[in-house]
Amino acid sequence: MNAIVLNVNGRSASCNVEQRDSLLEVLREHLDLTGTHVGCEHGACGACTVSMDGVAVRSCVVLAVMSDGRRIETIEGTRSDRVMNVIRRHFHEKHAVQCGFCTPGMLMMARDIICRHPEPSETLIREQLSGQICRCTGYANIVTAIRSAAEEMRQA
Repeated sequence: MNAIVLNVNGRSASCNVEQRDSLLEVLREHLDLTGTHVGCEHGACGACTVSMDGVAVRSCVVLAVMSDGRRIETIEGTRSDRVMNVIRRHFHEKHAVQCGFCTPGMLMMARDIICRHPEPSETLIREQLSGQICRCTGYANIVTAIRSAAEEMRQA
């Protein structure tokens, strides 16, 4: 077992993990942060997307021991985030959510896109979302929501 310390959603969290444990397992099983969803478990679907030191990552393919000392933000940590609140509202208004399984990862990726690209084109958004799987919406409303949220953020 390895002792690690993470800064998760602004709080320090200590855990004992095995070498093979993923960050996803630590978040869900050790820290009870179940908003990060388990999907494919090999980095292809994006359901487990979180922010590590300000960059979107697939928590299922990041080893927990590699996260030691890092700043992790999960969907639960974005409740008071102004950017995320704008994104959530646009996802709601543009009907960018159906079953909701992909939504936490999709929201985390949307935030990453908007923070890195304040004026994202439809093409850029689609490229950035290429690793996020949604089986319900067909992406059109998701892309529209992200573009609308980015536009609102630029005007703020």
